[in-house]
Amino acid sequence: MPPIFRGAAAAAQGRAAGRLGWLRGALGALIGIALAGLVTRLFAYGDAPWLVAPLGASAVLVFAVPASPLAQPWSVLGGNLISAAIGLALGHAVGAPWLAASLAVGFAIAAMTLSRCLHPPGGACALLCALGVKASGWTYAVLLVPFLPNVVLLIFAGWAYNSLTGHPWPHRAHPAPVLPAGTWAGTYEAADLDAVLEGWDEVLDVEREDLDALFREVEQRVIARWRSGRA
Repeated sequence: MPPIFRGAAAAAQGRAAGRLGWLRGALGALIGIALAGLVTRLFAYGDAPWLVAPLGASAVLVFAVPASPLAQPWSVLGGNLISAAIGLALGHAVGAPWLAASLAVGFAIAAMTLSRCLHPPGGACALLCALGVKASGWTYAVLLVPFLPNVVLLIFAGWAYNSLTGHPWPHRAHPAPVLPAGTWAGTYEAADLDAVLEGWDEVLDVEREDLDALFREVEQRVIARWRSGRA
């Protein structure tokens, strides 16, 4: 199987039940989108949209991978709203739709990164707003009416649902176990992890603290196996 499909295949074979089973994520997204849509509909007027498409992508992150740095509350709120504002501004200011859309997505990525709220659906927000202004003549107010309540309600649903299903959100890294002094030579220091991450020069979709906790747990198992073999 080509490497690009292995991750999807592994996810498809995952268990339905459990704290992070696909059924849990699917039900959470259903509840979150329903809440956002129903409540926002009460405030919509005329032919204004009451549910924005990028919210579906945000729901996938919030409910299916709640530990991801891209799925945290500030990423969801800031990433969507900052990108939407950029898309609206450029949609009004730039005459050519293709140029407005291109600039909106590019500037949105830069703004989200600098604001520490990188959120992939934000790119869709910027694109939607930039093109929506050109295609329909929607005003700032009409487009911003659904975005704010949609995002806030999704965040509320994510906090309540993830917490109730045993996965507190916002995510907090698991505490790394402390290794006793003089443990075998195969262990690493925190500086080793930082050096490797810096050398890779990649943006990984996992917190550095989670990586450290994961590796420390693996170390504990290896040490326990090593000691039992010597006993």
